[in-house]
Amino acid sequence: MNRAKPIPEQTQRMKLITNVAAMQAEARDARCSGRHLALVPTMGSLHEGHLQLVRRARQEADHVTVSIFVNPTQFAPGEDYERYPRDLDGDMDRLSEVGGADVVYAPPPLAMYEDGSAGLTWVTVDRLTEHLCGPHRDGHFTGVTTIVSKLFNACRPDVAVFGLKDAQQFFVLRRMARDLDFGIRLVGVETVRESDGLAMSSRNRYLSGESREQAVALSRAVFAARDAILAGQHSADDVRALMRVPFGDAPLAEIEYAELVDADYLQPVTELRAGQTVVAAVAVHLGGARLIDNTITEVPSWVQ
Repeated sequence: MNRAKPIPEQTQRMKLITNVAAMQAEARDARCSGRHLALVPTMGSLHEGHLQLVRRARQEADHVTVSIFVNPTQFAPGEDYERYPRDLDGDMDRLSEVGGADVVYAPPPLAMYEDGSAGLTWVTVDRLTEHLCGPHRDGHFTGVTTIVSKLFNACRPDVAVFGLKDAQQFFVLRRMARDLDFGIRLVGVETVRESDGLAMSSRNRYLSGESREQAVALSRAVFAARDAILAGQHSADDVRALMRVPFGDAPLAEIEYAELVDADYLQPVTELRAGQTVVAAVAVHLGGARLIDNTITEVPSWVQ
């Protein structure tokens, strides 16, 4: 006879909330009891990169909510919304491995949008979405900023923790939170990588065989940019050229962009200036997955 798998004690203590009103009530009660609230927004299919965000949230606050919602409005037409991996039970188990969260907020689509796929009100951020992923993913950032605004209003955090693998997303959301006076501090956590350098991603599970071997070109590209900048390279175009070199060994990879932008407005840069912070970012299509990676580097003060 098959026996049910025992539920870890910490998982038993995690509250699973699936509607907005209950989440707002939980946040209100936690605030009234003097607790400091953190939110880790995710789309689920949790891996070690997500767990690192939860660990950081525990350092920042004494009440942690992990949201799990595959947001339809941030997927462009033809992208992988339908096949995006979903495993709530597995995610709960993985959260228990790092001491769990106080709350897992996992609303269904109808709890977030009037018809389950879209609403009538949208939040947009200009300028920071003009380059990198913006031109290639129609409506993506409007979907991201809108859903995160809704998560902020439901979970009422003092601090929100995001991974810097999605650097453009982080800078866009930080700008949104500042411009709309959310009063929420955003914390960015360094990218967690596989042993060969590939940035951890839920979409990595789409990769196998040659595609997985060639995916390491992304990290090599952005590390090459970082190293060139730290060595004193002045020309942004030369850095961009260096970023494309590793893809010579990755013929299956279709480069969407290999770009160098400033960290303030995410605009392409031409010359690197001392003290400037720049983002070297790549996006490729490989093995049925769209993969991104980046490094964020401050130009050395001795570069003139």
